[in-house]
Amino acid sequence: MSNVPRTAVDSQDSGGPIAQLRRLTEAHKELARQQSAQVRAARSQGYSWQAIASALEISKQAAHKRYGKQ
Repeated sequence: MSNVPRTAVDSQDSGGPIAQLRRLTEAHKELARQQSAQVRAARSQGYSWQAIASALEISKQAAHKRYGKQ
């Protein structure tokens, strides 16, 4: 492996690490959107912040801070 830095232009192959990082970033964004939608659904169905936080494995305060103003 060369010590020469690679640019995004150099990494257009679909199997390389830069392409994989892009795919993972998009997957992460989609999961975050789905998670937000499920939190909204849970709140609209009357679930408590504590129940939501428990499912997310975070504190009640963190859940409310992250999703409370949606």
